[in-house]
Amino acid sequence: MFTRALPGNPNGDPDNDNMPPMDDDTKKGLLTDVAIKRKIRNYVEMTRENEMPSRIYMREKAVLNRAHAEAYASKGVKHVPEKPAPEKDAPSITSWMCQQFYDIRAFGAVINTEVHAGQVRGPVQFNFSESVEPIQPDEIAITRYSVTNEKDAVKEHTMARKHVVPYGLYRCHGYVSANLSGRTGFSQIDLDLLPEALPNMLEHDRTAARAEMNAQKLIVFKHGSKFGNAPAQKLLRLIEIGRRIDGDFASLKGRPDSSLPPARSFDDYEIRIDVPGSPPVSS
Repeated sequence: MFTRALPGNPNGDPDNDNMPPMDDDTKKGLLTDVAIKRKIRNYVEMTRENEMPSRIYMREKAVLNRAHAEAYASKGVKHVPEKPAPEKDAPSITSWMCQQFYDIRAFGAVINTEVHAGQVRGPVQFNFSESVEPIQPDEIAITRYSVTNEKDAVKEHTMARKHVVPYGLYRCHGYVSANLSGRTGFSQIDLDLLPEALPNMLEHDRTAARAEMNAQKLIVFKHGSKFGNAPAQKLLRLIEIGRRIDGDFASLKGRPDSSLPPARSFDDYEIRIDVPGSPPVSS
């Protein structure tokens, strides 16, 4: 669960003037899955210092074909432009990519470019995060006392606009498939890195728009078998987020959006887990 403590923009939409994405019907804010994966990648790259088993494939300014060429060279296979690897060599090339790159083992990748290296479906997936209540984006005017072109030098300043969310608590669901992990070599060590990265990745992603974006709670359900003990949707329904009003829990289910004052802090919320014997989740 991610939260904005001060006005900012957790995930601007470049196709919509950097507006915070919203569900058009519910007006709830959205945070894309790729934004979350990007922050996990950055954390792993930063903390593991490009160690060979934990290299990052989709990193800033990466030339992907170079990594593919590495795989071919490591297996002694000659690359033919625009042609897939020989059928007998293709599995070993794809396996080498999985062994080297953490994000391929975790998230999978389509690694068929000019240098074909296969396609992998990863065991770790996230959905779009959604705010638990509708958001009310604001538009703020800002000024810049510099200009870009000579023709604008006579101007004293130029104007721009920022889109911000006053506050939002976003709920994200993630999934790990033990069945798929065997196909990519996603190990227990790799899995242990996720609960390390998720609470800490935003600490190293501060910008003016995300300076006060924080990870608040990480709730993990662990199954006792490879194929799971319960469907994901049943487990996720056990978690309820409500508002804390005068010290009491107020459910958000079926409540009109206008019936509560605007939330401006994580302390305005309370999380409950409906599992017998589970400890209370404090804020």
